[in-house]
Amino acid sequence: MHKLPPLNAVRTFEAAARLGSFALAAGELGVTPSAVSHQVRSLEEQLGVPLFNRVRRTIVLTDAGRHYAEEIAGALARIAVATKGIGEAGKGGVLTVHSTPSFATQWLMPRLSRFQAQHPNIDVRLHALATPVELAAEGVDVDIRYGAKVPPTGAIMLPFPEETIVPLCAPALANGLNPIRRPEDLRNHTLIHSEVCLVSWRDWLRKKRKLQLDLDRGPRFDRSFMSISAAVDGLGVCLESMLFVQRELAAGKLIMPLGLDGLAVQGHAMMILKSKADLSRIVAFRQWVFAELAEKGVRQT
Repeated sequence: MHKLPPLNAVRTFEAAARLGSFALAAGELGVTPSAVSHQVRSLEEQLGVPLFNRVRRTIVLTDAGRHYAEEIAGALARIAVATKGIGEAGKGGVLTVHSTPSFATQWLMPRLSRFQAQHPNIDVRLHALATPVELAAEGVDVDIRYGAKVPPTGAIMLPFPEETIVPLCAPALANGLNPIRRPEDLRNHTLIHSEVCLVSWRDWLRKKRKLQLDLDRGPRFDRSFMSISAAVDGLGVCLESMLFVQRELAAGKLIMPLGLDGLAVQGHAMMILKSKADLSRIVAFRQWVFAELAEKGVRQT
C-alpha cells in the first residue's frame, strides 16, 4: 500500500484547486499564501507529478491535478459526513435495540415513553425477535437476551437483577367457585404452560414435594406475553416472571393467589459490544434500564 500524503497537504491542495487561487485558499484555511504554496509543493514532491502549472501569479491545474482534485474532493466530503455522523452517534441519533418479544412487549414498551422524555435526542429502533443477533454484523447497539450464560465474542454481558417466577391468575378465577388459597387448590384449575420460561410447573412443584398436579394438560405457549394474556382472560393459572406483569398487577387484571411463593432466577441480560460501550446513547439507555429495574423492584420481596 502506498504511503498516504499528509491530510493537511491534501486539504490545502483541494481548497486551492477548488478556488483557483493560493490566496483565496489561504483565506479559507486561515493561513498565509506562502504556507499554501509550501503545502502544495510538498504534496507534488511526494506524488512525483506537478498538480498546477504556475503562470506568473496564476495557477492552472494540470491534467493529473484535475483528476486528483476530483477524487480527493469526494473523499474529503465523505470524511466530513462520517465525522459529523460519528459525532451525532455519540450524542444521540438512533439507538437500535434487539430484545426478546416478551421483554419488549411486557416491560420495555410500557416504559419507553419515559426514556424518550429523558433523552429526546435519541430515537429508539426496537426489534423484537426470539433469536439472538450478531451485534457487530447487524448494527445492533443493545441486545437483551433471556437465559444467556456468556456474552458473545467482543461483547460484555450486564445481567439484570433476579426475577421471581410466581403463579398468577385473574381475580375472578382465584375468588370464584374454586378459590385459590393454598398450593393444593391448584388441582381444581387449568395450568397454563410457558414453554420458554426458565421455571416450569415441574420446577415449582419440586418445592412442594407431596403436591401432585396434572402437568400433562393445559394450554402451552412459546411466548410469555401470550401466557400472561391467557391468564388475564381467565383461561387458567400461569407461572410467570413478576418482571412482566407490573401493569396487570397494578390494574387488577392479575393477582398472585399464593403470594410470592415462587422461584428466583437469573433471567435477562443486556449485551453490548465493548467497542461501543462508551457511546453516550448506549450509556444513557443502559443507565435508564437498570434505574427502572431498581426503582420498580424486579423481585418485590
